[in-house]
Amino acid sequence: VQLQASGGGLVQAGGSLRLSCAASGGTSSTYEIAWFRQTPGEEREFVAHINWTGDITYYADSVKGRFTISRDNAKKTVSLQMNGLTPEDTAVYYCAAKLRLNLGVRRLDAYGYWGPGTLVTVSS
Repeated sequence: VQLQASGGGLVQAGGSLRLSCAASGGTSSTYEIAWFRQTPGEEREFVAHINWTGDITYYADSVKGRFTISRDNAKKTVSLQMNGLTPEDTAVYYCAAKLRLNLGVRRLDAYGYWGPGTLVTVSS
């Protein structure tokens, strides 16, 4: 499975962006998918997760109420709608498939098939 994140860019504080994670190969539509983000010198942190049917989601407390994760299995895409962006949301955003089902959704080591990230920059 290959994952490709896109949709990043420069936005002013309070603005919105929509990220997309396109999957190809394998049975990509049956994977649970998560978004993580990383800033220079920091560890990659969990942002949001969605199960393969799209009816169960989890969010980091820092984005809850502002970000929405969704998926379209027919199109093999997972989206992250980000509203109310703040400079603290500036990071490279990555999507990944959950491979280790025995680990929690927020665990970095539960995921694989990391695609290249997409940079989100929020100006104040």
